[in-house]
Formats: sequence, structure tokens, C-alpha cells
Amino acid sequence: MSDPDTLRRRALDALTTARARTDLLTGCVDDRELTAQHSPLMSPLVWDLAHVSNQEEQWLLRAVGGRRALRPEIDSLYDAFEHPRAARPALPLLAPAEARAYAHEVRGRALDVLDRAPLEGRPLLDAAFAFGMVAQHEQQHDETMLITHQLRRGPAALTAPEPPAGDDPAGLPAEVLVPGGPFTMGTSTEPWALDNERPAHQRFVPAFLIDTVPVTNGAYQRFIADGGYREPRWWAPAGWAQVRAHGIGAPLFWRRQGGQWTRRRFGVVEPVPADEPVLHVSWYEADAYARWAGRRLPTEAEWEKAARHDPASGRSLRYPWGDADPAPHHANLGQRHLRPAPAGSYPAGRSPLGVRQLIGDVWEWTSSDFLPYPGFAAFPYREYSEVFFGPAHKVLRGGSFAVDAVACRGTFRNWDLPVRRQIFSGFRTARDAEAG
Repeated sequence: MSDPDTLRRRALDALTTARARTDLLTGCVDDRELTAQHSPLMSPLVWDLAHVSNQEEQWLLRAVGGRRALRPEIDSLYDAFEHPRAARPALPLLAPAEARAYAHEVRGRALDVLDRAPLEGRPLLDAAFAFGMVAQHEQQHDETMLITHQLRRGPAALTAPEPPAGDDPAGLPAEVLVPGGPFTMGTSTEPWALDNERPAHQRFVPAFLIDTVPVTNGAYQRFIADGGYREPRWWAPAGWAQVRAHGIGAPLFWRRQGGQWTRRRFGVVEPVPADEPVLHVSWYEADAYARWAGRRLPTEAEWEKAARHDPASGRSLRYPWGDADPAPHHANLGQRHLRPAPAGSYPAGRSPLGVRQLIGDVWEWTSSDFLPYPGFAAFPYREYSEVFFGPAHKVLRGGSFAVDAVACRGTFRNWDLPVRRQIFSGFRTARDAEAG
């Protein structure tokens, strides 16, 4: 990673991949759909398009390249902290053609900065960090835009091939024992890791058992059939209040039709596939299911140990399968498919202990609040992570089919409010290992 030419190629590839996906997500619908707000939970797609370019301008052209600001008057329009999502349609946003022209101009100048930058000498430049940060930011907004596509009404605008079939989970052990002991959590060496993943530190985790695969739709339907949404004892008080206030009785986008569960997925109504990991559930729903099943959600440290700890060497791997970057046979990432793969898929991506699908398919809720690691230092700005620390947000791990590999690794931390259901979230359960 220290060779400048290698770093430039990696940064160029990451930026180009992100922009191709942005173009797909904004080019498959007309201007009316780009400027519409499909849900008050989300921004208009045209806001995301200009926002990623404005961030690219601020960090790559101005901060790294020392260039003059192109459009300083729009900075406040695309400040995610200044304007909540529900209010953004009322702003004087760039029209689609103008937003595209702005994105094109910023990208051209950013690639010129990449060609000239020394890629060392200060933290933003070391290992091309700023370029990796911008690529990750754009991919994160691409996932946000994909959520908007899921929320929009109307005919399907996106298509993708089906994910590969996996091993029958009935032939796999239901759970895997993760031995107790210390392990290295977080990273101090991953060059594009974000501030909340740092620094590496030792954690002691008692022995526990974790599901081999994520909880499936079929398993979740048994929870529903057993009255899971009607029994307050399974629910955290705030979750039960949410269920009662909004009449929630199934994952988001599910509907009971003709004696079977159907779902709406990117404009298509289809039967809910029993063998896929359950999707679009809140933390409260995941927690309630786990209680109903006599289990619990794993802590964030347990999840990371299950995903990264290699008992043979005692070291923490970058990914469950090892240190190699993700390939298509490892995990369902990057919007190659528009759904999770069946439980038991991607045997090449299993952890040393045999846990499957820890990376990709669905974000997995953990029981942990989003908190800083010991020795945390905000970089390059506190609004990325620090302002979200505390009990209001729960940690999700592992990424989903909507996440690109550049923004997903064994140390990557996502977080959201426990009521969130529109995100591509699922879960797996755990339990304490019996003593003796």
C-alpha cells in the first residue's frame, strides 16, 4: 500500500466504482422522480447527488488540493446537519442537469488532484486516505439512495441477477461456539478505516454461541405466528410503544395476502422467500425475536470476535475469510444483487470457526450502543462519528447487499436509531456458553 502508483490506482478505482453506481441510481428514473421526496425519512435523490459532489469538492479540491471553492454558496444547502431530510425538498437545490454538471466538474478536478498529490506527509494524504474517505462516503450515500428506491412507489427501475444458491442450512450446525478469551478489536493499520474503527485494542470476551447463519424469513414468520407482535413481554418498553402506536405486525414492506406473506421489493410484489435472511426489521424487532427464541442479540465485541478471530493463529483477520479483499465468491456486496442470498450461501466467506454470511447480505443489529473505543480521536471531523456516540444509537455490523466492499470490512461500524426499519437490516442471535 506504500507505492504511490498502487495507491493512485486503488483510489481511482474506488472513486470510479462509486460514481458509476451513483450514475446508475440517478439515471434510471426521470427528473420528476429525482426531485421528489419518496419518504420524509429520505432526501430527494438529487440532493444526494449534489451532496456527494459537494463533499468531494470540500475534501479533495479544497482541503487536499488547496483549490479555490467552486460553489461555496451551496455548502450550506448540502450540509446534512444543517437541514433535516424532511426539509430538504423545500431548499433551492440544484436541478438534476445542474447537479450532474457540478458532479462532472468536481470529479474532473479531483482526479487532477489525485494525479498530483504526494499521498504522504499529512494524515489526509497518507495512504490516499482522503480519496478513500470520499469514495466510502459516496458509496454510503449510494446505499441511502438504494433505500430511497425501495421506498419509492411505481414500477421497478432497477434490475439485477439473482444471488447464487448456497448450502442447505439444515445441513449446517445451528450455532457455533466462540471460545472465551482476549482478541484484538478495531484497527490501527487498515489505511482507509474511519475514526470510529480505531484504535486497535484488546477485549476479553467470555465464551458464547452464535447463530451459524442470520435469522431467516421462515424463522421470523414463526415468531409472528406465535403472536410475537401481540405479546409485550418480548419487547423493550419503547419498542412495544412503537408497535402499538404504529400498528406494526411484520417487517416493513411485508403484507399478508391470500394466506401467505408477500413483500414489495424495488417495485415488485413477491412471496416472502423463507430461506433468505429477514430484512427491514428494527432493533426492537430483532431484540424481541431474540427474547422470544430464548436467546439475545450478540454484543458488538462478540460479533467482531466471531467475524475476525482466528483461533489457530490468535490474530484478528481483516475479514472472516482472511486478509484478502472481498471477491464475488466471498460475500453478497456492492449491489450485484438486489436481495440477500439464501442462508447458508458463500461458504468461501465463512469465518475460521464456521460462521456464515457475516459480511454482506444484511446489516446485523447488535445489542451494543454506539460508543468510542478507548483512545478514540475524531478525524478528520467530529461530525462523522463523535456527535452520534451514546445510548440513542445501536451498532450494526457486517454490511448488506447494498454496501460496496470499500465501505465494509471486519472492523467497519454502522449505527442507527433502534426504530429504523427502512435500512437493509437483519440480525442473528447468540447465547452465553454454559459454564463447566
